Amino acid sequence: NQYIAYVAYPLDLFEEGSVTNLFTSIVGNVFGFKALRALRLEDIRVPPAYSKTFIGPPHGIQVERDKLNKYGRPLLGCTIKPKLGLSAKNYGRAVYECLRGGLDFTKDDENVNSQPFMRWRDRFLFVAEALFKSQAETGEIKGHYLNATAGTCEEMLKRAVFPRELGAPIVMHDYLTGGFTANTSLAFYCRDNGLLLHIHRAMHAVIDRQRIHGMHFRVLAKALRLSGGDHVHAGTVVGYLEGERDVTLGFVD
Repeated sequence: NQYIAYVAYPLDLFEEGSVTNLFTSIVGNVFGFKALRALRLEDIRVPPAYSKTFIGPPHGIQVERDKLNKYGRPLLGCTIKPKLGLSAKNYGRAVYECLRGGLDFTKDDENVNSQPFMRWRDRFLFVAEALFKSQAETGEIKGHYLNATAGTCEEMLKRAVFPRELGAPIVMHDYLTGGFTANTSLAFYCRDNGLLLHIHRAMHAVIDRQRIHGMHFRVLAKALRLSGGDHVHAGTVVGYLEGERDVTLGFVD
């Protein structure tokens, strides 16, 4: 009782440069139809005439390598743990130890925003101190993914402006919980101001983990490429999160 359907839409049905409108149109109501027991969107193909209306990645991997002056090898990073509970000063100390020990990047986790025990501005200041200290001692350019995700677009952009003023090279955003509109706004800011943009996929499994309903993560990855992001948390084939090798590598392709 399962069928595969191919659906084509005329381009005039969609607003240019709007992932929000694209998804509202193709998955907005159809998944709630009573006639359907289950429905899964496996893939989308966006013609060049439409994809060219989107911002796409603010910079891309070549610009990132140029900013870091690192070529010919993968970039190595880690997420600071414990993700929650550290003071801003202790968080900055952990960042320094990781970068001083040889990592290219460290990053905030998806739910590190601006909690009472570590407000975002304090975290950014201590992380910037760790960043510049490790750079001075190693002679390498380092980075930390500063999470700009916030409750409003205005607050999110405020959290993106401060890293630029500090001289940090990269910010990050939770694009599914934050929303495509907010993400595209942030991507435009990053492109205009020379900031790299890392994207976390928090909440993806609610949408893509069921095999008979929802949508495949490749659809969400393509949506992110349209909305704007230099790289996305695509999962891994080891560790505590689910993921298959071939599928995960397919997101890279």
